Amino acid sequence: MRTIRRSLPIVTIAALAAIAAGCAAEGGEAEPVDGGTLVYATGDAEPDCLDPHVGGNYPQALISTQYLEPLVGRDEDGTILPWLAEDWDTSEDGLTWDFTLRDDVTFTDGTPFDAEAVKVNVEHLQDPDTASSTGYLAVEQVDEVEVVDDAHVRFHLSTPKSALLEVLSQQWAAMQAPSGIERGQEENCQAPIGTGPFVVDSWTPQDRVVLTRNDDYVSTNPQADHDGAAHVETIQWRFIPDAATRQAALASGEVHVIDNPLPTDIVAATGQDISHLDAPRPAAANRIELNSSQAPFDDIRVREAFIRSADPAPGIESLFHGTAERSSSVLSSAEPMGISDEELFATDVDRANELLDEAGWTDTDNDGIRMKDGEPLTVRFPVSTNQSTEAEQSLFDQIQANAAGVGFDVQLSPMDLSSWYEALGEHEYEAVSAPYTTVGPDVLRILYHSDGTVPAPSGYFANHAMLQDDELDGLLEDALATTDDGERADLYADAQRIILDSYTVLPLYDQQNHFLYAGVTGVESLHTISTPLLLNAQLTAE
Repeated sequence: MRTIRRSLPIVTIAALAAIAAGCAAEGGEAEPVDGGTLVYATGDAEPDCLDPHVGGNYPQALISTQYLEPLVGRDEDGTILPWLAEDWDTSEDGLTWDFTLRDDVTFTDGTPFDAEAVKVNVEHLQDPDTASSTGYLAVEQVDEVEVVDDAHVRFHLSTPKSALLEVLSQQWAAMQAPSGIERGQEENCQAPIGTGPFVVDSWTPQDRVVLTRNDDYVSTNPQADHDGAAHVETIQWRFIPDAATRQAALASGEVHVIDNPLPTDIVAATGQDISHLDAPRPAAANRIELNSSQAPFDDIRVREAFIRSADPAPGIESLFHGTAERSSSVLSSAEPMGISDEELFATDVDRANELLDEAGWTDTDNDGIRMKDGEPLTVRFPVSTNQSTEAEQSLFDQIQANAAGVGFDVQLSPMDLSSWYEALGEHEYEAVSAPYTTVGPDVLRILYHSDGTVPAPSGYFANHAMLQDDELDGLLEDALATTDDGERADLYADAQRIILDSYTVLPLYDQQNHFLYAGVTGVESLHTISTPLLLNAQLTAE
């Protein structure tokens, strides 16, 4: 039985744009050429390790898309497509998966891609010493990987997993050369060896990673628009944290592609020669989660009071300039199995005050902060400056001010990514915005099942709301075990209702993923987790 899953359609908008008059095209239409160096400037955090098996954050996925490839891919409608695996079958009980592999692919060091390599990769993800999080969860239910022969590999699962193909399409489960893994984590982190169109040549920390073309590339990528090697010879992957600096570099022609542009720059980009790629991330919406395991949010009345007073909609409208829309769902708006409930998140300051009074927060200090038993109504809110854009951080400022109106002391703490992870690991938070990218509605299990309160080998845990509900766990487990789309949708609807009714989540908008580019054509997003695909990119010449 061939199993086909459908998930998030990726929306691509090509819009001509300009930031300055000096970047308007002159002298005729630009023509694409082969060769040259493409410069990509990222505002996401610089990875600590270029191997996405280790840890498993989005910056690793962004860059590793250029040199590592997964077993399967997807089209823009979410249909699973062959990639390094060219076919697959599942048993009726869902416990056995057989994959047929490409037999014409080698890793860039010349070693073979085969069933043994797949086995090594799964075991690498499952090894606690790898400290994987996202990839570890992808193969968590795989009990054994059996090498049938060089071109056939069999997965034996402990429990059925309807989302297996979806999660195997992610970069965090992409295939690496066993010869590279055998070098040890320190060396492999510097330059993982894959089957992709580029090879890691060098890494200068806090500056750039240089990627060179794999001239022997076999066109396995389902989104390849040509056979053979990439068009550009080299990619300079530069780390430029400041959005204005990235934008200036794009406008001047110093770089060709930037991510995380300011909303004002996206809007200003209409009608000239900077193109816009809008590729919202799949699965979960961007949201604020409230830690229900500790005061004050261990009381549902206080959680609802915070949500009723936060009032994010005006800020989303004014700060994002139409590039983001308010959400009332924990899933991306494009997820067909997502449900919304606007009424649950409607602003009602009077109701918020009533709820806080009922919960016993009736005293106030000289600053208007509510008190109970001598303790202030404090909400620690760590903010990752590497993951939250400037517009989002300004939105948090507005939410802080709005919640203060009913007596909350929201303490925003901007910090780098490693410090942010540390704060979460020590439970030094009452509220947090934690983007999580995967594929499909099984993200609900990752984010809100009781098991998600237990750290992965990396130390990261995904259930920041600290929801622990037996009924919810059962629904999410049943949804994982069924391959019937109708039954699956009903189970996920019931699960989402429990999550929404818990008032542990304040949805904001789809996870933003915007790219601006100039002097280059063929820039696309990968139809799995919306990372930039540069295989088809060509520099242009006047």
